[in-house]
Amino acid sequence: MTVPRERDIVLPHMRLRALVWGDDDAPPLLALHGWLDNAGSYAFLAPLLADRWQVIALELPGHGHSDHLPAGMHYHFIDYVRAVLAAADVLELSRYRLLGHSLGAGIAALVAAATPERVERLLLIEGLGPIADDGHHTLRRFRDALTSLATGRSLRAFPSVDHAISARTIASGLPAAQARPIVERGLRETPEGWRWRSDPRLNRPSPLRLLEEQVRSLLRGIASPAGLLLAEPATSYLPRAQMGERAACVSRIDMSTMQGGHHLHLEHSHAVAAWARQHLDGGAPA
Repeated sequence: MTVPRERDIVLPHMRLRALVWGDDDAPPLLALHGWLDNAGSYAFLAPLLADRWQVIALELPGHGHSDHLPAGMHYHFIDYVRAVLAAADVLELSRYRLLGHSLGAGIAALVAAATPERVERLLLIEGLGPIADDGHHTLRRFRDALTSLATGRSLRAFPSVDHAISARTIASGLPAAQARPIVERGLRETPEGWRWRSDPRLNRPSPLRLLEEQVRSLLRGIASPAGLLLAEPATSYLPRAQMGERAACVSRIDMSTMQGGHHLHLEHSHAVAAWARQHLDGGAPA
């Protein structure tokens, strides 16, 4: 398997990290991982695309080897969008292709809406915009989030990397071989054992979400050709009807499904690479 290069991306307020596959002079493909994942999420897919593109798997704030937010700060969806835009500036990506999975797909969609002149192609795996609110539970969610003392899973120490992989497999349903690259990159060794690198504050509930109509309004700002790949059967929080209604807001998008679980790019890396190549090469949509 192709060995990626580590890259530092120094923003004015924090340092982000990325894994990079492919030649520096190849067309850039910026890849965003899912919630509590890291750049290891692309360990199987990126090498299959690195012959044509420079795949830059950016680690979001609080994830992987990127910096955590300062004490007293909290993670908000829109701030991820700001961080990705800032990273693209530092990387001097005036025009680039953008790939996202899950949380990363939601972020990627809003990055494309914010800067349509910069995103040449948009590829989304298991996500199109952020999780929205229908208004029915807004007050309860708001109160629960502001009184939450959740600190997250990083409090647990594992005696070995394999024990951590087993825990991730139980929690996510990912087979051990598919979970390994994410888990290995997501751990740090301490005197007490192996602990998660991710910021425990990532586990805190969000106090406010955009309304569905607001999400759709933002999606209408996407100008680039887009491809959306969804798992079959559908992931519970990505109902097919809602995804179809959101996709209808994007002027040029091809929505397709693939048998498998939420991490399709780990489970079926070759099939997802073929799907990605089709869209990156401009084969779909029209």
